[in-house]
Order: sequence, then structure tokens, then C-alpha cells
Amino acid sequence: MGAQLRVYKRRIRSVSATKKITKAMEMIAASRVVKAQRKVAASTPYATELTRAVTAVGTGSNTKHPLTTQAETVTRSAVLLLTSDRGLAGAFNSNAIKAAEQLTARLEREGKQVDTYIVGRRGVAHYNFRERKITESWTGFTDDPTYADAKNVAAPLIEAIEKETADGGVDELHIVYTEFVSMMTQSALGARLLPLSLEEVAEESHGKGEILPLYDFEPSAEDVLDALLPRYVESRIYNSLLQSAASKHAATRRAMKSATDNAGELIESLTRLANAARQAEITQEISEIVGGASALADATAGSDY
Repeated sequence: MGAQLRVYKRRIRSVSATKKITKAMEMIAASRVVKAQRKVAASTPYATELTRAVTAVGTGSNTKHPLTTQAETVTRSAVLLLTSDRGLAGAFNSNAIKAAEQLTARLEREGKQVDTYIVGRRGVAHYNFRERKITESWTGFTDDPTYADAKNVAAPLIEAIEKETADGGVDELHIVYTEFVSMMTQSALGARLLPLSLEEVAEESHGKGEILPLYDFEPSAEDVLDALLPRYVESRIYNSLLQSAASKHAATRRAMKSATDNAGELIESLTRLANAARQAEITQEISEIVGGASALADATAGSDY
């Protein structure tokens, strides 16, 4: 019985140490998600206004440009998948990877060749383990991305969209990321970045009662689009990186809180078992003492005759 009690105490100490770690990780994630939320809020207006500016140029001119013009025959697409460098975030990475695989499958059913670009070690590890081709990948900054990181990611994508498909270019660019809805809700979704759907943006603006501003293009609409193309892609990728970072921290906080609660419940259960084992040990010792005393009393009484 003493050995069983030692086992329970050892497990309680082990689970208590784990609970301290998960509680600390929960608090760290809670502080990081607040900072990430602020960055998302700060970057969204710039990305929105830049999209409206591109839409105004596209709708106000007849210029054909990779940013706004859909190819007659789309044969090759690029998919950028945003995951995290670390785990311990529940289903955060698996949901993003699943959304990317569903998008890739749909594009392939449409007869398109898909080039996959991945941000985050978890996504890279998933594809490498399954021996799937990765065109290019980036790691090491998903917890706190900067605009410089977004520029590094955007550079090869912009180069690919500007090339002809015969030279290794792509006709369209999609991005799969996790949108931060609230502390409890994060949604993995896919969106087409290029070419920009001018009709959808215009309808969305009119639905909100907004009127797209009129612009004079100097020196030309094509030159303006050439200048806006990298800025548009970089800003959208940066905003998506920040959304994914905020979602990851929120998912980590929720997962670590669940782990902490589970550890507390396990400690209570083990404590009850340890108390029961200790009580059984005490009862057995008392029984042995009483039995020994009774035997001694009987032996003493027998020696009197």
C-alpha cells in the first residue's frame, strides 16, 4: 500500500509541474494576442484603402494589367498557406492546412497546375512528411511578423504573377490564412489576391454606401498599377500574417487554458486516490496493531494458567 501511495504522490508532483507550465503559456499567449490584435487593427485600414485605390484605377481605365485582368485561360495558380512555427494551438494549423488542401484539390479539378508556397514550420513539416512539392517556404517569424517579412514573402509571388506561365509564372494567386474573428473564434479561409475582382470590391463598397473616388492618372494608369502591384500584395499578405498570428495566440491561450483545467481536475482525482490509499494504509496498520495486541493479550492470558 505504501508503494501505491508513493506512485500517486509522484504523479501529483508531475501533473502540478505541467500545470504551472501550461498556466504560464496561457498568460504569455493572452498578452501576445492583445498586441497582435492592435497590429491587425492598425494594418487593416491601409490594406482596405489600397484595395479601393487599385479598384478605382482598374475601373477607371481600360488598361490590361496582371493586377486586375483575368487571363483568358487559367492554367497555373499559386497558393500561399500561412501556418505557425510552433504547435500547442489546438486545431489552428490543421484547419489551415485542411483549407489549403481543399482549395488545391478544387483548382486541380479545374485543370490548373498549383504551386504551393508555405509560411510556418508546421505547414512545411506537413508537406515534407507527405513528400509534396513546395515551391518556396519561409519560417521563423510567424509569432510576430513584420512588414519586412511580408515583403520577403511577396517578392517571389509578385515575380511569378508578372511572368508568363511558359516561363514559370502563374495566372492567379490565392492565400489561405486564419481570420481572427474573436478570442473564441478563428476561421481558416482562402481568398484570391490576384487578379483582383473589381466587381466584388465595387459591389461591396456600394453596399456600404461608399462611392469610389475619381482619380487622374499620372503618367498613366498602367504605371500606377505597376507601382501599386507590390504594395497591394505586400499589404494584403502582411495583414493576413497578422490575422494568423493573432489567431494562433488566441488558439494557444484557449488550448493552454483547457490543459490547465484538465491538469487541475487530474490533480484533484489523484489527491482523492492518494487520500483513499493513505486511509487504507492507516486502517491496515490499526488493524495490525489491534490484532497484535489481541494476540499478545491472549498469549499472556494463556500463560497465567
